Amino acid sequence: MSTLTIRLPDDKHQRLKNLATQRQISLNKLMEELSTVALAQSDMETRFRALVARGSIEKGLAILDELDHSFSQESK
Repeated sequence: MSTLTIRLPDDKHQRLKNLATQRQISLNKLMEELSTVALAQSDMETRFRALVARGSIEKGLAILDELDHSFSQESK
């Protein structure tokens, strides 16, 4: 396991400590969880961009049109 030292403004550090306390976990565990979320979001974006690069613009627009039509029908 690695050690990481970061510099944060005091107020942000305190807010993170408070959040960890609210969740009843250590600040270290909170930072581990937040980094996991950030990495998962990055992985999803990478996969999305790869799918977009392989996809069809016409099919994508048709799906969006169907969704738009479906949502507009539900709101009535």
